[in-house]
Amino acid sequence: MLRSRLKGLARSGSMLLSAGLVSALPLFCATPSMALSELQGQNKPPEAPAEKPATGATTLPAPEPVQNSQSGSKPAADAKANPPVEVIYDISKAPEPVRKMREKLVEAAASGDLEQLRALITPGSGGTELALGEDGGNDPIQNIKSVSGDPDGLEVLAIILDVLSTGFAHVNPGTPDEAYVWPYFAEKPLNTLSAPEKVELMRLVTAGDFENMLEYGNYNFFRIGIAPNGQWKFFSAGD
Repeated sequence: MLRSRLKGLARSGSMLLSAGLVSALPLFCATPSMALSELQGQNKPPEAPAEKPATGATTLPAPEPVQNSQSGSKPAADAKANPPVEVIYDISKAPEPVRKMREKLVEAAASGDLEQLRALITPGSGGTELALGEDGGNDPIQNIKSVSGDPDGLEVLAIILDVLSTGFAHVNPGTPDEAYVWPYFAEKPLNTLSAPEKVELMRLVTAGDFENMLEYGNYNFFRIGIAPNGQWKFFSAGD
């Protein structure tokens, strides 16, 4: 149920005339006597050579190409702002506390008893963030159950197992927001996924959901984050 829900000719002439006048302007400025005698039908040469325009005259220096000043800067900035996401499948590369919390989450989900998640949730400010909806009041288990397609929350438990069976990503290292995030789709641009990665994603969502995510711009299904110290950092759904 959750999976289906997520689911101008006058203007041209004027411009040419203006361009012709502009291109002719340097000729008048460079040799004013010659240009005037030609317009009056006189053929004698000017009595004195034309003076060069003084500094600050109306002739303007040709602008340099715009790309010269910023060549290569934007790609470098983009690369820095959006570094490649490393997809990790080997759970041994995660810290031991992270491995242990993941194992506990798997065991609780496999038990079929939603209540077993309660002991893994850190309450209060700075605790486990449950961004799943507004139903359930202050009770985290009721909040989780409220987004399930069945009254016992079994669908959410199944989703937890599926999410934790995918590869994961290590994000924001060295910051208060550092976490190990499942699935890695939550951190990797979906338009960069390989065919095998798309298959892996479609174990969680339908092809229609995937197309909607591409249109929306990012993965918007369930995700789980565990802090380096082993705290269950968040469980969320949406963008």
